[in-house]
Formats: sequence, C-alpha cells, structure tokens
Amino acid sequence: MTQDIETIAVADLFGPPSPGRERTDARILAAASGIGFMAIRDFPGDEWLTRDKRAQLLNIFALSDAEKAKLLRWNFDRTKKNVYRGWFPLQPTAVSYKEGIDMGPDIAHAQTAGADDTDDPLREPTPLPSEAMLPGWRAAAAHYYLAMEALGNALMRSIARGLGLPETIFDADFDGGISTLRLIRYPLRDANSGVDLSGPEFSIVHKGETRTIIGREHADSGFVTLLAQDGVEGLQAKNLAGDWIDVPPADGTLAVNFGQLLERWTGGRVRATRHRVIAPKTARFSIPFFYEPRVDAEIAPLPLAGAAPFEPFLYGDYLWESATNFVEMSGIKHLREPRRAKAS
Repeated sequence: MTQDIETIAVADLFGPPSPGRERTDARILAAASGIGFMAIRDFPGDEWLTRDKRAQLLNIFALSDAEKAKLLRWNFDRTKKNVYRGWFPLQPTAVSYKEGIDMGPDIAHAQTAGADDTDDPLREPTPLPSEAMLPGWRAAAAHYYLAMEALGNALMRSIARGLGLPETIFDADFDGGISTLRLIRYPLRDANSGVDLSGPEFSIVHKGETRTIIGREHADSGFVTLLAQDGVEGLQAKNLAGDWIDVPPADGTLAVNFGQLLERWTGGRVRATRHRVIAPKTARFSIPFFYEPRVDAEIAPLPLAGAAPFEPFLYGDYLWESATNFVEMSGIKHLREPRRAKAS
C-alpha cells in the first residue's frame, strides 16, 4: 500500500512503446490508484521547473494594484464582462487566503478564443496584462501552457494504457479543451486583520505546531492537476491511512494529482485525493495547470468491467456546477445555463 509520494521519471511516455514505457505506465497507475498523488520529472518542458524560469510567469504579481484591477472578474468588478477567466483578489475573511489569475486556452491558442459558442463564459477570452507592462510575459505563459497540455495528454494516454483501454481513447475529448493555467500567491496572513484564526476552520496542529490553513481541504473536481511549486513547503495530501503528508516542493518536479471526475469516469480505479495548504514561514507561490477537455465533451461510461453506469453529461455543465462553488467564483452560478447532453 503506497503511503508516500513517489517521484517518477516520465521521459519514456514521450517515446515509442518499450519496456521502459510499460514500467512507467505501471508506476503511474499505481500512484493514481493508490495515494492519488505523485511527483514527476524528466519531460519536455521541465526546464520551466526552476526558480528563474518560474519567476517569468510569477512576475505578474509585481503589477501594481491598478493594473491588477484591469484584469478583475465580474464578481469583483461589475463593469467587467469576463466572469470565469481573470484576476481574483485577496479575500481577507476567507480560509483560502490567496490572489491570482485564471487563464484559458486563448493564452496559447489565440484562434480558439470565442470560436463557436461565444455566449458560453467557459469559452470567454482571458483578460491579460499588456506587453508593455510585462514584456515577454505572454510568450512565456503560452510556452508553459503548451508544455503542460502536451504533458497532460501523455499522462491521460498512460492512464488509458494502464487501464487496458486504447491509449487514444481520451484524445478527442481533450482536443480543443479549455485547460486552465492558474497563477497563485499566498501572502502571509496579517495576524491583526481582525479574523479569528484560532478556530478549527483556520488552523490545525501539524507536527506539534499550530499552523494556519491558507488553502481549504478539498479534492480537485476534474481530471489531472499539474502543480509547479516555488520551493516553499505547505502543500499536503491525505494518504491512505488518513494522515496528512507533505508534498515536497523540489525543483525539477511537478506535483500531480487526480480529480473527482476522473475517479468517477474510471470507475474508481483512479483516486481523487484530498489536499490542503498550510501557511509556511514566507509567502508562497504556486502554478497549477488543470488539464481539461472541451466544453462539449460528453462524459459517458468507459468500457471498464465493474464500473458503475451513469447517464452521460457534458463536461462544461459539470465544470460550471463544481467550479462556481469556490469562494473566488462566488455569485456567478446563475450566469450559465446547462447545455446538457443530447438524447441519443
């Protein structure tokens, strides 16, 4: 029974069929079906996993408050048209104490912006800082986004092979997907902010020390999350014994975890693991990439023995229902009607 978070070199996923690739597939499925977390290294794009390269993306947090305000979402500035993509500011009374930006595929695929369903907020363009404000930043973000898309595809193919399914079974659903690149800053919380941090919602005891929670315990809702950490500890996962263990923030690696929809889609073969963030001694930055299919991808039962049947549904409907429950998305659920899968 896997209790620790394993680091797996995944270079073989990008090569032809080989015994090495089969061994990598087996290790990935063991992690996915066990603790539901792993760290990976050695893949195209891993040059981004250094402090200097991450800083190119995180430079957006150096923008002035006035420039950040130009990127706000509608629920924080009702003059804005963007409701799903864009900037979310610090919310001092929330457990999850963070600010950042959610970016969609238009950061790397300009041609997809508003391609067909222009009234769907899940397909809206992302408000971005100007090139003059952050020279080279957009190119860096696009490069990173494309690298994570390719990695997400390789991991989903690996999961398919591990489950005995055709390796390309997920490809069509993720072609033209709406993956989200999120940049997050967790500042140190001001002890004099007027928020009582002593209650169980805001603090826990870890290794004999009281620590403040800055990222509420949850399981991701979707498929695969690829997380670049900035060398600062704080991320924890709940292992199979129910204990909280640290997810190492080592350079050159990504933390990978799996979401509730992939758990459901694979009949429970893949495990969605609960995780949280506790406050470190310094400000923390993280760069999660949520690998996601198309809005109109139909999620239907896979040909897996023993998997519970369910009625097919559209990914966009599921995503909107789940994502709008998070505090940074509050107040927008009514802005999108379900599209619903067509009866066959």
